[in-house]
Amino acid sequence: MLDYAIGLVASFCAVAIVLTLHEFSHAYVAYRCGDPTPKWNGRLSLNPMRHFDLIGLVCFALVGFGWAKPVPINPYNFKKYKRGLFLTASAGILMNYLTAFLFYPLYRLVVLLFFRIGDVVVLGSFLRQWAYFLFAYSLSFAVFNLLPLNPLDGFRIVDALNRRRGKVYRFLRDYGHWILLALVAESFLCEIFVQAGVGIMDNFNLLGWIMKFAVGILGWPITSLWGLIPWKI
Repeated sequence: MLDYAIGLVASFCAVAIVLTLHEFSHAYVAYRCGDPTPKWNGRLSLNPMRHFDLIGLVCFALVGFGWAKPVPINPYNFKKYKRGLFLTASAGILMNYLTAFLFYPLYRLVVLLFFRIGDVVVLGSFLRQWAYFLFAYSLSFAVFNLLPLNPLDGFRIVDALNRRRGKVYRFLRDYGHWILLALVAESFLCEIFVQAGVGIMDNFNLLGWIMKFAVGILGWPITSLWGLIPWKI
């Protein structure tokens, strides 16, 4: 019970940092591209409370997938419409990948130090899980937002690059959020069955398969590069 509580607190603390950096990067890039809307709405801030969406936060902390409040923008304020829209949409994904790259060595260092402070069980367990969640959530949030489903960043990138507004585009725009909620709910139910001992349900976790595949590919350069360092004290 204590381990679960420590993990849950560590998860929420990591989510607060990951989501805040993601949304702040959207707001900052939009502002730099000429749109003052994020600043007017108080989103040009590193205060986590400005960015939280309660349901998205709970989903993220419990199942590793979630979302924050979208940063309001007015793309018609951009100095260059398409360029500003693309850069703003991409900013959060790039920020999360960069922080994943920086948080991974922090996690490795904490793991090493944990053995030196093994007598402080609660502190060591919290720091180890917190540092791992910082890396894992940064990477998974970057991958999650690449999905071309409205209102995720992947759809905004498609919107910026695609001049046609065909049936597929309209379907993703109008029903993307329902598809997203269905995928998260299906993943959550599969996790419940797995935790209950029905391991075969892990094979039906659609979002889980997508995330494992993509995270494995995008995470490999990070772990491989930092793996070249001999992590010993």
